[in-house]
Amino acid sequence: MAEAGWDRSDAWIFVSVVIGGGAGRHLRSPNTRRPEGVPLAGLLATAERLQDAIPAREEVENAVRRLHGADLVTVQEGFFRLTPAGETLWRTRPRSGLSSTVDTMHAILTRSRPPGHSAWTLAETDYAAAVRSAFAP
Repeated sequence: MAEAGWDRSDAWIFVSVVIGGGAGRHLRSPNTRRPEGVPLAGLLATAERLQDAIPAREEVENAVRRLHGADLVTVQEGFFRLTPAGETLWRTRPRSGLSSTVDTMHAILTRSRPPGHSAWTLAETDYAAAVRSAFAP
């Protein structure tokens, strides 16, 4: 992982949070019972659909640390969510096809702000359980 700048996997995880959490489809009422955001299993399933690969635990952990530290993503009660800054970044991106969205977001992240750092960790057991939940037959 290149410490000085954003990795492509950071953009991959960011886009997975966006799409998995349904950002952009509609605005949810603040008092809705449906949680906003995406659980880890949903994030992994979305990431796999985007790139035909399951991100490794370390890729998810490092990306979330950098995205969270840059105030683009939060993790609360097991749900990954966009922050207002993350939503703005997503909504103001140039539109492109789904196949190029990760590359587009990587370029935007690289131009817009440096990656941050947070102490968030992803336990191996939580990652393994999410993989089983998302991909079990």
